[in-house]
Amino acid sequence: MGKLEDMALLVAVAEAGGLAAAGRRMNLSPATMTARLKALEERYQTRFFNRSTRAIALTRAGEGFYYAALRVLEEMEQAESTLMQKEGVLSGTLRIAAPSDFGRQYLSPALLDFSRQHPEVKSSLYLSEDVVDLISLRLDMSIRFGNLPDSNLVTKVIRQNYRVLVASPAYLAAHGEPHSVDDLASHRCLIMERRGTLMNEWRFECDGEKRSVRVMPAMVCDDGALLRQWVLSGAGIASKSWWDVKRDVEQGRLKVLLADSFIGFSRHDKKQVGLQFVYPQRRFQPLQVSMFSEFFISWLENE
Repeated sequence: MGKLEDMALLVAVAEAGGLAAAGRRMNLSPATMTARLKALEERYQTRFFNRSTRAIALTRAGEGFYYAALRVLEEMEQAESTLMQKEGVLSGTLRIAAPSDFGRQYLSPALLDFSRQHPEVKSSLYLSEDVVDLISLRLDMSIRFGNLPDSNLVTKVIRQNYRVLVASPAYLAAHGEPHSVDDLASHRCLIMERRGTLMNEWRFECDGEKRSVRVMPAMVCDDGALLRQWVLSGAGIASKSWWDVKRDVEQGRLKVLLADSFIGFSRHDKKQVGLQFVYPQRRFQPLQVSMFSEFFISWLENE
């Protein structure tokens, strides 16, 4: 095998966390993967992985080679994309992760429009409420809400955003509207759960003073799209990002509550919380990635 194939093999094993998983990505059997990795280590007279019956991990030499190989493969992909663009055809892969609700409402239809314009781009969309690891999942970008803590990731603002408390007119007609933070104690609150943690500590700023209230969950789920459907059905009050409920509020299906004081449910939240693309730190960004970023920002302006 050539050196580029060797690099691709090592990167696949490192990012998949095992030979079998990497083999599935590359359509190779476990026996073939084992033989190729053995040949690779013999070629360079270096052990790249420490292997046990349960796990596989890069050695120090393997880690250095992994990052060097990643740079080479990214530059090769960039060169190929640039060449294809000169031929008038945008191609390559585009792997994106996004929160469930936002992804279904906005990113999915935008990606369909982009794919119709650039059919040679192979797109993959992954929806999850978790903060995903871009490197291990080989993602080109993700969309995230909130004010992100310091990191090595590269970000690009999409639009201004903030968090809101919302309820349906039917729920408010049956239960009344909360006019203060303390009123929430007598209401049904619908809560997101992330990796076993309830997002039920709601944060407010009242008369210049910050305050947090731990509300009692009436219903809990781990999917933002489902949470919005519960609110629309009149099940209770929920905290959502503005862009998730923008259409519902503007069309009268939901009403914003305690708008002057509610901040969010994260200690990183402020009055304005981010809606941004997040990219792995890399020297070159594939052309299809940068073009979709600009396409989506423009697409969203019409929403």
